Amino acid sequence: MLARNRFILLLLVAAVLAVLSLSLQFLHLIPTTPVRDEKSPGKSRKRVNPVPHTEPPEPDPIYEAYAYCNIPNRTEQGWEGHCPADYKLLSVHVMIRHGDRYPLYAIPKTRRPAIDCMLVPDRKPTHPQLAAFITHMSRGRWDTALASLPRVPNHSVCEMGELTQTGVVQHLRNGHLLRNTYIKRHKLLPPDWSGQQLLVESTGKSRTLQSGLALLYGLLPDFDWAKLSVRHQWSTLFCDSSCDCPARNQYLEEEQKRQYQLRVADTQLDRTYAAMARTVGVPPRQLRAANPVDSLLCHLCHSLSFPCTPQGCLSTRQFAVIRRQQLEDEHDRRRRGLYHRYALLAAHPFLNRTAARMLRAAEGRRYGLFALSSAHDVTVAPLLSALGLAGARFPRFAARVVFELWRSPPPPRGVKDKDGDGDGDRDRDRRRLFVRVLYDGEDVTFQTTFCRDHDRHSQPLCPFSNFLSFVRKDMFSILNATSYHEACHRRPV
Repeated sequence: MLARNRFILLLLVAAVLAVLSLSLQFLHLIPTTPVRDEKSPGKSRKRVNPVPHTEPPEPDPIYEAYAYCNIPNRTEQGWEGHCPADYKLLSVHVMIRHGDRYPLYAIPKTRRPAIDCMLVPDRKPTHPQLAAFITHMSRGRWDTALASLPRVPNHSVCEMGELTQTGVVQHLRNGHLLRNTYIKRHKLLPPDWSGQQLLVESTGKSRTLQSGLALLYGLLPDFDWAKLSVRHQWSTLFCDSSCDCPARNQYLEEEQKRQYQLRVADTQLDRTYAAMARTVGVPPRQLRAANPVDSLLCHLCHSLSFPCTPQGCLSTRQFAVIRRQQLEDEHDRRRRGLYHRYALLAAHPFLNRTAARMLRAAEGRRYGLFALSSAHDVTVAPLLSALGLAGARFPRFAARVVFELWRSPPPPRGVKDKDGDGDGDRDRDRRRLFVRVLYDGEDVTFQTTFCRDHDRHSQPLCPFSNFLSFVRKDMFSILNATSYHEACHRRPV
């Protein structure tokens, strides 16, 4: 009898608790869905709309550093060569930054990164064309100002600034990607291409020459050395005979002052350098002069431990502070605008030469169908700024900027060009020309200054006339000038 009464009492208590629980859920006093830290018992099929952020999250210095490394460990796709049907590709102009390199500076009193710069196809990272590339580089003979430079990295212990195997693989991949688009799909270069149709230029550093050759081999495997001529660019700005520009140098000096003032005002950066200097046993001024972030980036990109001394090791946290300051510097640089003025004058000679080559290709001269310029970060960064690509990341290793020239199909027979009344054939032909700009495979054409306001509904491509007008006069308006010569010799305000 006692057991029966206890059973009835338990049933009554359970019933009361059940009613109370349902009441609390109805009044939203307890949660009915799992909290964030718990796992849901099954996959929810309900669509959850994310809450939009009013401001983008702060950039992660370590994530940005890995993006800068551009480690070739994944398949990369690009939007190069994409255009409406029946449009014809006329020419392509590519500027690249060299691939991964050994540091330019050494951190005092620490061991240099142990990296082998000999090319070994069986060592990662590698590429299916690497062995053939090594063989082909050993066969060529050419008469050029760059002939004294080695065509492949060749030191078992890397020299300062030397291209690594990673850097070669990065550009073999770039070349292979561009080959699939421009050679196989669009037939830009004929099988019997000539040296007039393929233009290659490089600075006098082995890392840029070797990067250009690696991309070229990916683009045209086993190319004919007799047809190849690599032009030596004496200036990292690729300015040819237009390098004399006093105003550009003044803008650069002002920009460097801005950088210095921003660094000096950063107390966290100052404390970090002081701590790092104590670890390696040198004055902070000496450590700053050694630009330690360059060496630390190499360690990070090659998965090497940071340098250590008897006093301790340099840390990822310290590296993140320096990278954080660099990212803040990029933001302040865009806001102040001094660098942009410098960049307009620094990039104009290259842009002007590119526009002229495009015009020749459009006239059917078959000259410079594919142009490759192998350069440095100090070449690519001003180019991006001059184009108005304010949101573009700082050029990573093996970065590429691509300019494509396209021609639309002619209007159907009997249909008049409504914008061409009274114009000659030359003007009508130019209205059929369009340009695309891509950065690391992303189409950034409509982020550029000259096509940001273009009506994409009426014409999905950017008119070449916009680009031509920008290069010839519009880009100088911010400098209160109408030409490159006037802008270069006008005293900066």
